[in-house]
Amino acid sequence: MPLASIITRTPHLVQTLEKLAQRANHSAEAENLLNELAGITVLVARKFTNEKTADGVLEAFYLTTGCVSLGLNQALAVDELSFLLQHGAEQVFQKGFRLIRELSALPAQTLLMEFDRDPLIQQRDVKALFVAICRAHPDMTWTGDELYRKALLERQANQRIIECAKWLRQQHFAGPVKDGDLDANAVISIAVIFAISGEKRIVARIRQKDLEQLIRAVRKSKPDVEAGWRVLLQQTPHAYHEILNSRMDEARNSIVRKILSKNSLVKVVAEIQNCYAGCEQDVDY
Repeated sequence: MPLASIITRTPHLVQTLEKLAQRANHSAEAENLLNELAGITVLVARKFTNEKTADGVLEAFYLTTGCVSLGLNQALAVDELSFLLQHGAEQVFQKGFRLIRELSALPAQTLLMEFDRDPLIQQRDVKALFVAICRAHPDMTWTGDELYRKALLERQANQRIIECAKWLRQQHFAGPVKDGDLDANAVISIAVIFAISGEKRIVARIRQKDLEQLIRAVRKSKPDVEAGWRVLLQQTPHAYHEILNSRMDEARNSIVRKILSKNSLVKVVAEIQNCYAGCEQDVDY
């Protein structure tokens, strides 16, 4: 049985300093970089760890190493050493930390609540991402750049889902939904489920009686589900079609089949409420 290949990759900053050490007459450049890195480490310790303890300073050193490494990685420079020497460690660190702040500004999930906008919560999230992505031991494998890339893709996907849900809310047939909290996945699921009726209206929020009326109506009329979904897509900006199509694919052989079947109306309504409608329901009875 062949062994899996394991690639050990130390932080970009460490690799860059190792290249600098191989240069002739590198002492002045190395001293400048090390002074900069020491200053950054002190500032990180004051803000994020503890500058009064050895453990706090050591942890700040790990965070500094990873943040500079992230800045180098994302700069996409052909020669990272030349880039670091040209711009300086502080500027590269700031680039890495700016990436963390921008990442934190993107939604970690599609369920948004009022407390998510609290400045203290937002600052806590920045610190959590900073530690999770940038902590780098100089002698160990570092994967912070991959963690950053994965988190960025996930949060960008969440942002697209949220934007789609906000658009659907604005188009809600009974008037825009203005609730500050948002269950974006639920909004999209509701719109997809109600679109099977073929009616040219967008539903983004529901009551229990709305569900009951929908199920009774479609069981009686037996509508063309695909045609109903095409109507929804025709009403929706193209930027949201991929998200809606994906949700339609999920619903086609699951909840839609149950809606159109002879399953208990009470059970189908309960499943939609519990598994699809989330927080986007108005209590009516």
